[in-house]
Amino acid sequence: MSEETRKKISSYLSSHDWLNLGTVDEDGKPMVHTMAYASEGPEVYFTTRKHTHKVSHIMNNPNVAFTVDEDNVQVMEIKGVQMEGRASMITDDQEAQKAMDLMLKKYPFMSSMPPSDDYVQFKVEPVKAYFLDYTKGFGHRDEEIY
Repeated sequence: MSEETRKKISSYLSSHDWLNLGTVDEDGKPMVHTMAYASEGPEVYFTTRKHTHKVSHIMNNPNVAFTVDEDNVQVMEIKGVQMEGRASMITDDQEAQKAMDLMLKKYPFMSSMPPSDDYVQFKVEPVKAYFLDYTKGFGHRDEEIY
């Protein structure tokens, strides 16, 4: 484990807007969801409607994976984060407020959205992560266990 790799992962997450969240349904079929998110260190937070596939998948199996990376990059310049984690619905009011504050800081337009009871918030805590950096060689990635 390297403090340098952890810092790279946290910095990369905080400087990007979208992640591709992988979940599985009760039959083991995978699905990927493009999500806006906010992060604090290696932990990510997102908001979604209550009645979505991702919510039912996570409630059935909290093990998730996601990627955050670049579009339109040359193969030998790829950088990104691959993360395995455990997702949980946020039920604590203080943690929910923290997650909302992080989202509003990153996406100020959200403050003008009407309040709704149709949304839930999730936190993904990291289990294992990789920081990809192909500038160091094709397929190069540094592993981090949390």
